[in-house]
Amino acid sequence: MVINTEDGKNILELRVLSGSMTPYYFVNSGSRIAFVRMGDESVVANAHQLSGLVLKGRNVTYDSLSTEYTLKEMSFDVLAKAYEKQTGSPFQEKLLRSFSLITDKGFLTNAGVLFSDQCPYRHSSLYCTRWTGIHKDDAKDSREYQGNLLSLLDAGEQFVDLHNLKGWIKLPNRRLNTPDYSRRAVFEALVNAFIHRDYSELGSEVHIDIYDDRLVIYSPGGMFDGTLIQDRDLDDVSSKRRNPILADVFAQLDFMEKRGSGLRKIYNETAKLPGFTEAKEPRFRSQATSFYTELLNNNYRSQTNDPVNDPVNDPVNDPVNDPVKSFTLLQKDLISLLKETPTITRPELCERLNVSLATIRRAIAQLKELNIIERIGSDKAGYWKVKSGVDKLIKGR
Repeated sequence: MVINTEDGKNILELRVLSGSMTPYYFVNSGSRIAFVRMGDESVVANAHQLSGLVLKGRNVTYDSLSTEYTLKEMSFDVLAKAYEKQTGSPFQEKLLRSFSLITDKGFLTNAGVLFSDQCPYRHSSLYCTRWTGIHKDDAKDSREYQGNLLSLLDAGEQFVDLHNLKGWIKLPNRRLNTPDYSRRAVFEALVNAFIHRDYSELGSEVHIDIYDDRLVIYSPGGMFDGTLIQDRDLDDVSSKRRNPILADVFAQLDFMEKRGSGLRKIYNETAKLPGFTEAKEPRFRSQATSFYTELLNNNYRSQTNDPVNDPVNDPVNDPVNDPVKSFTLLQKDLISLLKETPTITRPELCERLNVSLATIRRAIAQLKELNIIERIGSDKAGYWKVKSGVDKLIKGR
């Protein structure tokens, strides 16, 4: 296809459709080289990436490969308890086959080994560290876990809970505790890490690194389609799964959705935190062999690492505890408009404040959570009520 540009120059655009019989080699002087696409570059595939291309060409995934372990050697008590708790139905051995955790010959697949109680794979591991400050310096707490995926998920949640401190926001008639991180967002990020990581990369593991200002979850393996997540729209990320069996089991447990909305869920759950602003949005980035989810500490305001003079530890100077600073400019303007015109509609708010409907809905949800506003009556015939005592918080002292 030839495209005529405005300056009169012609550009020849050549589109090469992806094939299913990978890997494809470039042959030159007797040598064969395979390339993989990473972002806007084509890079030479290393041995690990080449193995992945071979599996893709055979139309199989790592988690579906049969192992030498038999059902007699393994048990699935942890999986059974989780299944019964989540579904309310008894766990039966036949589910192992329907979940593709064992083959027709009675051998466990790699997915089966990863869900087994014994799970002998050393690379099924989780490293957790709480660092001092905002860099990898001294560790306040460091733990290593090895085992089946459900145990690792539980261990990761417990480690984050241990270090998920709470600030507070002063309201007209009460004090609202605000966690550093959304527990549900952390859960979604961990599920995403365990499901989509590259388990064929031996000697690697999932990491949780908690700093004063952020929490970072690292997972081996980049985007399965070779793109870079930082170049993608979160609402336009296709549900291509490196480990479809693992994903299906987690979906059966209602730990995830099949439609590939995990990253958006992480964002939405974080946005529900009281006092959330766009500056605290989750960040996602990937490279050829790695994926990072970064959650920013919702209570962190300090630019110093001095624990004595750090205002984040001082309830008097902490901006989170300052009622004037605890509201964003958008929230203050929104409250003023609701007081001025209680019957105003959401589309009218969008027009007055020049923001999207999604932003308005999020701001309203936050103010409802803070018990600042409430909706009286239906959406069509009702009106907004702003709680008494809020004026002082908007206008300042």
